[in-house]
Amino acid sequence: MSKYLLNKFLYTVDRDPELVERYRDDPQGTVTWWEAERANQILNCHVPEASTWLRFTDEEREALTGHDYVRLFALGAHPFLTLTLFIAMFERDHAEPLSFQKEYARRLAHFSLPYPDIAT
Repeated sequence: MSKYLLNKFLYTVDRDPELVERYRDDPQGTVTWWEAERANQILNCHVPEASTWLRFTDEEREALTGHDYVRLFALGAHPFLTLTLFIAMFERDHAEPLSFQKEYARRLAHFSLPYPDIAT
């Protein structure tokens, strides 16, 4: 398991409006593409350089393709990264102001301290 890779996915997708929409509409295709094309690129590196070993586990891939932010949190994905990305994807589907954020909090309410380790 790589919390780094989960967080890198959430971070990079959230910063690209086209990727946000792609992930919303086609999570399976987006995760598969991102893992093959972007996972091993060195983050914030301005020269073409890449590693070769980073891969999602089946559990991580399933949580990502299912938009399962509760499971991602349990796997150690950073809650601010999941929240900002999922707000961008799903807040528009909720009529009331902050209703997605309230749903996010409600669905994570069963976690108690200490929270899952989010260190990478």
